Amino acid sequence: MTVLGAGVLVTTQADAADSSISFAMVRSGVAANANCLAAATAKVRVVTHGQNETMTLRATGLPPDTDFDLFITQVPNAPFGVSWYQSDLESGDDGTASVSVIGRFNVETFAVAPNTAPAPVVHPQDAASNPAFAPIHTFHVGFWFNSPADAVKAGCPGTVTPFNGEHNAGVQAMSTRNFADDNGPLRQLVS
Repeated sequence: MTVLGAGVLVTTQADAADSSISFAMVRSGVAANANCLAAATAKVRVVTHGQNETMTLRATGLPPDTDFDLFITQVPNAPFGVSWYQSDLESGDDGTASVSVIGRFNVETFAVAPNTAPAPVVHPQDAASNPAFAPIHTFHVGFWFNSPADAVKAGCPGTVTPFNGEHNAGVQAMSTRNFADDNGPLRQLVS
């Protein structure tokens, strides 16, 4: 096991040729500034399996019976940059939540749009086409309240953000802002 900066642990299993990283998430800047979610903690473990990774997030100290939405982002704080929706996350009556997601969550995680193309408009706020952009790596993890009302109930601001399937989510609850913008924790896992 090797300890990297900002509390990232990298484990290499020589026999299985699998490796993993584990890291903590912290309250988002919005939550910290509003002094909400004071007891919230989250740990993430990403294990590579060659062709993909399993990312498991476990959180405690969340408001009970509350829905959240998990994203991978370019930077951990607003404006977040390129972000992609991974999963729903729901806390139980004890304020704990966990989810496992299979995908690519390593140093090669990126989005690219070689050119502009038409896009399906499912919701009124959806863009009808994308802007062209070169590859952009997305190494940060964050999750948002699924509704502004749940955020307010937890003592956080009631700002509406686009970070759920209907694009009417609440504020970011937790993030990897404990890592530098250009050095998110997923960058530490070499495929």
